[in-house]
Amino acid sequence: MFFNTWMDLFRVVIIGIISYISLILMVRLSGKRALSQMNAFDFTVSVALGSILSSVVLNKQISLSEGLTALALLIGMQFLLSQLSLRKPWFREMLTSDPQLLCYKGVYIRSAMKKARINREDIYQAARNQGIQTMDEVSFVVLESNGKLSIISSSNESRADLLDDLGEES
Repeated sequence: MFFNTWMDLFRVVIIGIISYISLILMVRLSGKRALSQMNAFDFTVSVALGSILSSVVLNKQISLSEGLTALALLIGMQFLLSQLSLRKPWFREMLTSDPQLLCYKGVYIRSAMKKARINREDIYQAARNQGIQTMDEVSFVVLESNGKLSIISSSNESRADLLDDLGEES
C-alpha cells in the first residue's frame, strides 16, 4: 500500500519526464489561444498535478510513494525549467512564445492574425472590454504570450518601447 518496488518508482520518473516534456511541447504547438491566460508551464503543471492526484486517489494499483514521487517530479521539473528560463535566454525562447503585433495604427497584420487564429471580431471584443468605442482610438493590438489581447489606445501611446519585445515573426 505505501511502497511496492523501486522499479515502480523508476517507471514513474521516466514516464513522468517524458509525459511532462510531451505535454509542454503539445501545448506550445497548439498555440497561445489554448493557454487561456496561463503560460505553458502553469497550464502543464495544473493539468498534470490534477491528473496525478486523481490517479493516485482513484487507482489502487498506484502506491502512495509512486504518487508522491510523481508529484515531486513535476514540481521539481517546474522549478528546474523556470530556473533555466531565467538564466538562459535561448532556453526561454525555445519554451515560450513572443508577443505578436496584430494591428498597428489601423493596419491589421493579416499574416500574424491568421497564424494566431485571431479574427477582427476577437480584437473588437477585446477593445470593447477595455471601453474603447472605435478602432480609431487604438494605436496597436498585441497578442501576448499568455493568449490575452492587449489594446493600447492612442492616448496611452507615450512610450514606443512597449513594442520592443515583439518577435521578428510579427
